[in-house]
Amino acid sequence: MVFKIADSIISPLGETTRENYLAVKAGRAKLCRYEHHWQIPESFTASLLTEEQNQRLKIEGLTRFEAMAYHSIVGALRQTNLDVKAKNVVLILSTTKGNIELLAEQPADKSPIYPGTAAQHIADKLGITTTPITVCNACISGVSAIILALRLLEAQCYDYAIVCGADTQNPFTISGFQSLKAVSDEACKPFDLERTGLNLGEAAATMILAREPHQDKGWAIMRGAVRNDAFHISSPSKNGEGARLALAAITEGEAAEGLAFINAHGTATMFNDQMESVAIERAGLNETPANAYKGYFGHTLGAAGVLETILSMAAADDHTILGTRGFEERGVSGKIKLSNQNAATNGQQFIKMISGFGGCNGAILGVKSGEVNSERVNSERVNSEKLMTHTVEITPKAVTVDGKQMACEGEGKALLTDLYKRYIDNYPKFYKMDPLCRLGFVASELLLQAEGDRRDTPRDDRAIILFNRSSSIQADEAYQASIQDAEDYFPSPAAFVYTLPNIVTGEIAIRNHYQGETSFYILPERNDQLMQQILDASLGDKSTKSILGGWIDYEDDENFVAKVFLM
Repeated sequence: MVFKIADSIISPLGETTRENYLAVKAGRAKLCRYEHHWQIPESFTASLLTEEQNQRLKIEGLTRFEAMAYHSIVGALRQTNLDVKAKNVVLILSTTKGNIELLAEQPADKSPIYPGTAAQHIADKLGITTTPITVCNACISGVSAIILALRLLEAQCYDYAIVCGADTQNPFTISGFQSLKAVSDEACKPFDLERTGLNLGEAAATMILAREPHQDKGWAIMRGAVRNDAFHISSPSKNGEGARLALAAITEGEAAEGLAFINAHGTATMFNDQMESVAIERAGLNETPANAYKGYFGHTLGAAGVLETILSMAAADDHTILGTRGFEERGVSGKIKLSNQNAATNGQQFIKMISGFGGCNGAILGVKSGEVNSERVNSERVNSEKLMTHTVEITPKAVTVDGKQMACEGEGKALLTDLYKRYIDNYPKFYKMDPLCRLGFVASELLLQAEGDRRDTPRDDRAIILFNRSSSIQADEAYQASIQDAEDYFPSPAAFVYTLPNIVTGEIAIRNHYQGETSFYILPERNDQLMQQILDASLGDKSTKSILGGWIDYEDDENFVAKVFLM
């Protein structure tokens, strides 16, 4: 268990948590319809910061994305006496695309686009001295970041974690979701019979978490879990198995008493809402009221998990279950309890659940710390490095398995194709993958062949935890090319779906029927010590018995490396 000591939300609805909460409680939203905005041909409805807000948040030397995140963090820090320069403080940034709008300028140096670079810029501006960690786990990134903070603090790696979720909107993200036919040009209607798609939004939200409580009855994060559907990289499982497993993990298989509500992801897309309703019912939680906040903020991507957790805490403090704006009539098969009206509650706990591309699902249990016995985790220190059983390293010119060089032909991109044909050659989907996924897929196949264990049945006790520096830059460039020229504008859904680095974890999970945790982290530079710290903390998950982990980075066809292992 870890304890929230401060929070802050910046969105089109306001620039403090209180302003945002009161706006939502009053039923207000800033969803607006845009025609030819940013020269995007199709209309869309979104929640975007005003020009006045952007000017007010502007900071010399920081991008719009970085400045928004910085202001949110400062807003939370003002509520504390935290010394950010101390070695017991870590910044965890949650984002899906960060500074991706810079790619339209086609810079020669692409490193400012990398999310880890953005995190370092923010950390430097704040004066934080420890290495920041960026969580890039699709739409569940915010919840994943909170779970990472929980683990690192419980493992006593740090005493404080500044968890900031942030994303801005731009032609890249808007056109990408449009290419998938997922965007509604009207205000979204989560779980409703007439829902037609999502709205996108921009926001930054920050929680500061501490290893020890700072007040008698503050909020705490008691448990968290990430599980994979192992079904499809962009469509959720029909039976909601990954989400159900995550819910079961945080409730420990029992209907949690004292639950005020379940805050669902509720994107208002046909398949996500259906899947969540089934997962909630299968988890035995369908008698607990459920709600969703996308009708107020839109889908804020990397900010969503943090923002919606903070808002849920504020609502429970106010003894309120916030209504689901846009909902009128249930349009999902799971018999969950929904309303568009605010309702009263005395519950002192809530669940935040979320799902995303790559088949990932996350859930956390928030509790009033004075209402339950403190669940302290003082497990023995694990050294993941000593648990490694098999290793694979791939560079543009060579591949080694358990230290032995393997026969191969070609260099660079051609090397990966040769490795696939020579040692695998039974999974044609390989040819549809982006370069990062091809690299990760081949490396994982060689690794599992070394293990000698090919499972054809689902396995939920093996996690896939990967790291890199350049995110999904090759896929990003491929997609940007499809929208760069206004006269030759053809947003490619096949390219867009790979513009999230965690898709590689989903591809590996699908191939091997792994339904355990899948997580992807981005660092400013490779840092083996920090990676091991995160892996060691991840082994604290009771359900994780094994990890397929390591570094997988693909900057271009001549510069890539995979160094993965089983433990």
